[in-house]
Amino acid sequence: MDTFHSFYIGLANILPFSAAGQDPFLFMLIGIAIGFVVGILPGLGGATTLALMLPFIYKMDPTTAFAFLLGSNAVTATTGDITSILFGVPGEGITAATIVDGHPMAKKGEAGRALGAALMSSLVGAVFGAFALALAIPIVQPLVLSIGSSEFFMLALLGITFVASLSGGNILKGLCTGAFGLVLATIGLDPIESVPRFTLDPLIGEDAALFLWDGLSLVSVTVGLFAIPEIIELSVQGSSIARRSSTGKLGGVMQGVIDTFRHWKLVLACSAIGSYIGLIPGLGGGPAQWVAYAHAVQSSKGDKDRFGKGAIEGVLGPGAANNSKEGGSLVPTIAFGVPGSVSMAILLGAFIIQGIVPGPDLLDPAKHLDLTFSFVWIIVVSNIITVAVCLLFLNQLAKVTFVKGTYLIPFLLLLIYLGGFAVNNAFGDIVMVLIFGAVGWLMVRFDWQRPPLLLGLVLGGIAENNLFIATKVYGGAFLLRPGVLLIALLIVAGLCYPMFQAYRERKRLERHEARFEVPGITKTVEVISRNERMANGIFALCFVALFAYVLRECFFGFGADEERAALFPLVIGLPAFFISAAVFAKEIMNTSREVVHGEEGVEEVEETSPEETRRRTLVISAWVVGFFVSIWLIGFVYSSLVATFLYLKFGAREGWRITIILTAVAYLFFAGIFDMILHLPFPPGDLFVWLGLD
Repeated sequence: MDTFHSFYIGLANILPFSAAGQDPFLFMLIGIAIGFVVGILPGLGGATTLALMLPFIYKMDPTTAFAFLLGSNAVTATTGDITSILFGVPGEGITAATIVDGHPMAKKGEAGRALGAALMSSLVGAVFGAFALALAIPIVQPLVLSIGSSEFFMLALLGITFVASLSGGNILKGLCTGAFGLVLATIGLDPIESVPRFTLDPLIGEDAALFLWDGLSLVSVTVGLFAIPEIIELSVQGSSIARRSSTGKLGGVMQGVIDTFRHWKLVLACSAIGSYIGLIPGLGGGPAQWVAYAHAVQSSKGDKDRFGKGAIEGVLGPGAANNSKEGGSLVPTIAFGVPGSVSMAILLGAFIIQGIVPGPDLLDPAKHLDLTFSFVWIIVVSNIITVAVCLLFLNQLAKVTFVKGTYLIPFLLLLIYLGGFAVNNAFGDIVMVLIFGAVGWLMVRFDWQRPPLLLGLVLGGIAENNLFIATKVYGGAFLLRPGVLLIALLIVAGLCYPMFQAYRERKRLERHEARFEVPGITKTVEVISRNERMANGIFALCFVALFAYVLRECFFGFGADEERAALFPLVIGLPAFFISAAVFAKEIMNTSREVVHGEEGVEEVEETSPEETRRRTLVISAWVVGFFVSIWLIGFVYSSLVATFLYLKFGAREGWRITIILTAVAYLFFAGIFDMILHLPFPPGDLFVWLGLD
């Protein structure tokens, strides 16, 4: 009965019909509005949205905070389908499978039918995933209570391992970046002995090192790691962020809605696929969509040649799976503190901000079970609102994608730096945004996965604390506990599975027996030049040097005096050193790579020469640094005026009229909302301090 009561209270707490639900409902609507824009704009995703919104939840109560965050995250995948279908440009990377059949339908004049099918199947999938979460809560509660510190330590490693092995790219690279994240989590005072670790006192001085004693801000690292590279990419792409489809027709929306219920078995099956894949930490929306698309092809009783040319089933399957996986990915996040996706990893940071520990507390009717069930209702209600609005205003929503990238960049840069600053109201966090922005861009440039790094940073504290407890209680014997051995087997399986899949696929192709191929995709082998191999090797060597430094500090630095403080960094640093050395050797010796080329029916983006790409990258990088310098010298409010004007007029070379209008909007937005209304304690700027005008 307590569970059913909490289920009801969870709904009442997010609806405006009660005093308790008014604020959560209002902020859920605000989050939905933000998610609308982010989902439609190509290049920005749910993870970036959550990272930018984290600083604003500090003064909210938990229900309001998660209504705001989940409301924004729940709709990005749904609205991302709009640009995927209309323009062949995914609003998010995880909506790429929708392009294969959705965009060809748009080119045939069936854009409305495709959009109606995608939106309605997304709604069904979201509701399915939400109630899958609700049904899982009573089941996982006794399981969570039976798990000890040893198992929680291994679960943290399991989450990072799964992301490293299944998020794409080289497995060894993923393990390296995951270990890097775990090391970053150890920066600051050791939680057991209060020993300063990796604070770089000799390099940056004792005064500056004090800033690192509290550790790295999750928001600063996340915003820099994911948002700055997106800004650079948006600028490099040129003046437009999407191209108009050849027909531009939007008729037949209701036909797509009818198709959803006509193919209800497929929609429910793909919703179940999405929920199941969401349960597995690290898989996320991309694999869920492609597995659902494969199921749609294989289960089709008609002509399979239709797929890739505008089959409605090819839209329904990925649409349902993409949203149902959100409910599934919340299960390991809530129950074990192991994020089911990158977005859930950032949401885990929100739990930390709110002072809530994932696990038994969130499943206890006497504590936070009401909040947990409110997650279910937030996902359902926010998706109903989103689909209703989308169906009414598809033409207007599509126009947002034609906003020039140069109009967006100054606003995004100011919000990115604001997101870093607002966490602790410390200028050092803005420096961290810039540093990790550079790290994130380099990781993209050299094809290193960023999600494992973020998960390592999020899970590092949890892993270290549980490792300390486990070794304190059991000593080295904790490695022989049945739960630890079981999770260790899952880690090994998670590492071996992608290699097995690659081997099996290679054998299939050799025998020409592949059962499923994505239409229009071709693979070629590309030779890697000597200069590129050297550049890749140098970047890999940076990780070797990083882990060598970690080991040095463990043996001859702080670890020489406090062995307990060096235990976790040593456990992570030693294997990571050898893995990074293996990556370095592989990067130097690798002379070729496999390249995947385009999809049928997707419009080609205008290519730019390598020289022009480098030039644009250098220019936008200079502006990223320039906005930082401006904020440092004259503060946020005046930077919204000065830096925005300079970028639009001299960087983007826009006309006087649009420059003045957008500059005024930026200034009024920052000065009005953040300074006058929210009263954020913006730093005055060092220039005014030097002149005595602060």
